[in-house]
Amino acid sequence: MKLAATTAQNSFRYSWLLGRIFPFIKPFLGRVILGFLVAIPVGILDGVVAFALKPYMDYVVGQKDLVFTVLNHTFTISWSSMAVAIPFAVIFFAAFQGVLRYLNSYLTDWTSQKITNTIKIALFNKLVYMDTAFYDENTSGVVITRYLSDPDTASSGIVNNLKSMLTSVFGAVSLIGVMLYSSWKLALIGVIVLCVAFLPVAIIRKRVKETSNKNMVIGGNITTNFNETYSGNRVMRAYCLQERQKRIFDEQIWKAFANNMSLVKRSGWMSPLMYLIASCGIATVLAYGTHLIISGSMTAGSFASFVTSLLLLYKPVKTLGNTLTGLQTIFVALGRVFELFDLEPELKDKENAIELKNLNEGIEFKNVNFAYTQDHLVLKNLNLKVNKNEMLAIVGNSGGGKSTMVNLIPRFYDVTSGSITIDGIDLRDYKMDSIRKNIAMVFQDNFLFSGTIRENILMGKPDATDDEINKALEAAHLQEMIEELPDGLDTMLGERGLTLSGGQRQRVAIARAMIKNTPIVILDEATSALDNKSEAIVQKALDNLIQNKTVFVIAHRLSTIKNADRIAVINEGELVELGSHDELMSIDGGQYKTLYDMQFKKQESVV
Repeated sequence: MKLAATTAQNSFRYSWLLGRIFPFIKPFLGRVILGFLVAIPVGILDGVVAFALKPYMDYVVGQKDLVFTVLNHTFTISWSSMAVAIPFAVIFFAAFQGVLRYLNSYLTDWTSQKITNTIKIALFNKLVYMDTAFYDENTSGVVITRYLSDPDTASSGIVNNLKSMLTSVFGAVSLIGVMLYSSWKLALIGVIVLCVAFLPVAIIRKRVKETSNKNMVIGGNITTNFNETYSGNRVMRAYCLQERQKRIFDEQIWKAFANNMSLVKRSGWMSPLMYLIASCGIATVLAYGTHLIISGSMTAGSFASFVTSLLLLYKPVKTLGNTLTGLQTIFVALGRVFELFDLEPELKDKENAIELKNLNEGIEFKNVNFAYTQDHLVLKNLNLKVNKNEMLAIVGNSGGGKSTMVNLIPRFYDVTSGSITIDGIDLRDYKMDSIRKNIAMVFQDNFLFSGTIRENILMGKPDATDDEINKALEAAHLQEMIEELPDGLDTMLGERGLTLSGGQRQRVAIARAMIKNTPIVILDEATSALDNKSEAIVQKALDNLIQNKTVFVIAHRLSTIKNADRIAVINEGELVELGSHDELMSIDGGQYKTLYDMQFKKQESVV
């Protein structure tokens, strides 16, 4: 699946999305509920000031004592006492609300980060088990954006926005309650205005989805550009590509700007429109309220309390509108996140797959066809058997399918048709991990992970003893290099091991393969990128690695090819010749002989 072609098609299925994210919220449900419970009084207390205005205006300003009856007992509160008590009560409730806001904010951040981390871990667990074709189809930038940015947007915002919505709802409810207490007639006008003010939110939601999806793609492209600028910095400098990279980056940045401004242009009118609607409501309330006061149906204190409530109501209504728009963005991101969770690797173990314990007989290609894309076969009707402890050299034209052939053995890809068997059993009947545990691979450009040299070597066998490590170092001709380093085996490597030379990286990779000690070894042009001196040292290490192993070697070095038991010539995806060096050289006009005369003969004359 191409991640850039996402649709977030479930982004409007709110109950479905909440149901999918609930398992990630469930472990922290206690704190989430506590946060929601704290959010309720935070909203309700918004109505305290408005509610306090009615008694303050009617009794304190009017200098009237409050007289009320409870259970046939009459109580009187003097206006002077109320003049002192009401301001202090307002301050107390404001302080209490401040404490609750702090507690609410802390709980929100704690639960949001916990949920975000849980989703990221679950997504990363999915990512590491995706097959090679997935990484072939998707750029690093899109993968990083989808697996890191979307979970941040989705999970960190959902709890916060839901709590904000809860606070705003209860704030609005408390203020509407004060309005109803003051005058149900005016409150009816206010509620109608409130409902009309929410119409723009429903209109804009599809535009939010479209913009969010576009931003995801653009953000992925920007990240890819950063990665390529970093990893390809030498090529960039060698070919003076700085201006090209800057131009691409500028285009991407301004495309993101145009996309965001498109949303602003379509959604920017929401706030002014809501403000206009609210202002019409306030104007109607003022006109009708004046009539009620003049007619004696309403006191000045009730009117002041009502107007204050209506003015304060604008804030939670506006917040609620913004929260709902924000929630739509979050639901779009959630839709994309669960698209990732629903991705499945194309290559899977069969239900009753068996363990590959060892190689006893050999590996056979039977009528193998393979295509990366549907209309272009890379390998065509390939038939070949390699016996146990046999060394097969694979040569041929560039792009002819040599690397593809060896990548099928550890099941990086599955054959399009035909089969590959180990000891007579189809690869697809074995557990993939058990196949790969029996294969050591050394590539042309070996990837070393951030960490120490020791950690990279131990990736071949995490429980290896010091004696096994030393034997691997000796066989890989690494001991002299290790002794020269200040921290020896515990020397930290830079990203991708770039602090080492090409030959040193290859020997660390060989030591990693050596310590794995597998019956099958695959060498994919392991020395082609090295200078002559480095190549000679690495070749000695490789010679130690392949002793008593079944070896597939894609080679360009004459000595390696001549030492092979057999040589397979692959041309345009077909096996055109097979035999020993002498057998193939005896074929007049043969492709191997032609290849030898063009490439290998010069090596022999140099030697």
